[in-house]
Amino acid sequence: MTTSLTEWLQTEVQPYRNKPLSWLAQHHFFRDPSRPLFSNTSYFFSPADGVILYQETVQPDQAIVEIKGKCYSLRAAMRDPLYSRPSLVIGIFMTFYDVHVNRIPYPGRLTYRLLDPIDTFNHPMLDVEKSILDDLRISLSSADYLHYNQRVLNRVSSIQLQQDYYILQIADYDVNRITPFELKQNHPVVQGGRFSQIRFGSQVDLIIPLSTRWRFDLLQPTGCHVEAGIDKLVQVRPCEGEQQHGLACSTRKEP
Repeated sequence: MTTSLTEWLQTEVQPYRNKPLSWLAQHHFFRDPSRPLFSNTSYFFSPADGVILYQETVQPDQAIVEIKGKCYSLRAAMRDPLYSRPSLVIGIFMTFYDVHVNRIPYPGRLTYRLLDPIDTFNHPMLDVEKSILDDLRISLSSADYLHYNQRVLNRVSSIQLQQDYYILQIADYDVNRITPFELKQNHPVVQGGRFSQIRFGSQVDLIIPLSTRWRFDLLQPTGCHVEAGIDKLVQVRPCEGEQQHGLACSTRKEP
């Protein structure tokens, strides 16, 4: 369930903070707890366990964040200079203490594409993890990995929405691959179903192109901790006035 960063650290993480890294890697990291499957197409559920880093509605070439003066946009994130849809993007950072099995936030048919690292090696995510676990804050000033690291771009084609959305998985420094559970392309996936795993610290972004049919309203505050397949991130509502003018609906945050 959704918790504040402080509450999550004091409850879920505290029993393991003093465990050696070798114990965590062997006994804790690869856990895959059973979870209920919620089927409710009025919502996007979280694709990953972790801390929400950012939630932004952006144009394709607009900065989601700026890292050392360099714009990190949807086109850069997706490695697609032709991507043209204004979109809602939600970034979730998975710490070493999180379950690293990713789940489908909204049903459809899944196709994926591996995007190799731009640099020789993946860049580490340790500074972001330390800012979360030690300083209880989110700092992306050293998040160079967003520009360079290996990633898998998952496209989910939704019949209900009549459009695609995307799940972007970004690997950490000591990870040389992201492992999908089903190798077949364009296969049906259910809401909350397990579809992939990334080892150790990593990040997952949910990217929802704006629509003339639907509005996508944020439900959780930035900085909170969420669980994959359990916590609702976005409510899907029919457009009203915008649709008759052929305009994409705006997004808004719940009070």
